Amino acid sequence: MRESLEPADINDSSADAGKARKRPKPGERRLQILQVLAEMLQNPKGERVTTAALAAKIQVSEAALYRHFASKAQMFEGLISFIEQTVFGLINQINQKEESGLAQARGILQMLLFFAEKNPGMTRVLLGDALLQEDDRLQERITQVLDRVEASLKQALRIAQTQGGNWAQLGQEEVSIRAAMLMSFVLGRWHRFARSGFKKLPTEASDVSLRLLLSE
Repeated sequence: MRESLEPADINDSSADAGKARKRPKPGERRLQILQVLAEMLQNPKGERVTTAALAAKIQVSEAALYRHFASKAQMFEGLISFIEQTVFGLINQINQKEESGLAQARGILQMLLFFAEKNPGMTRVLLGDALLQEDDRLQERITQVLDRVEASLKQALRIAQTQGGNWAQLGQEEVSIRAAMLMSFVLGRWHRFARSGFKKLPTEASDVSLRLLLSE
């Protein structure tokens, strides 16, 4: 499963400069718009991306953008859909591979840190930073995604409860608290990554951190 939107090559090479630009195949331009939007969100200054700047980067008119997306909000919905499909696809893979609830939780946490590290622009979407001054429903949508991720962590810890050890002695309320604490750790790492201009990596010393967080 693809874990990142690779930036599209939007510039013609010098060898092709004199040739007529090929019309993108159906769906290619739409994907290119999302790729370039994600790339522009990687700006360490965190500036708001406008449709005018996006169109200029792709070398098309703003009207061309709206032939593929009804609104700017729909472009962000496309990024959120990519995040959702990728993250939960990977969570399913982790759960199928690992029988241990703690191993599932550790794998999910490591994946979330790595996903953000590989997709800095997506990190700003996950944090809601890139969605400021955009349609309110986008914030609601990303909140729902994060709630589902926390629910996946809670489910992994509930499995750990059934597998003996000190985890078996935990009540349901404490399991919920621990799942929220794990989610807060991930969000904190994402915030630090974005605030540092994407220099302080989310995975830095993560093995030690996760060992402490998941200790019995």
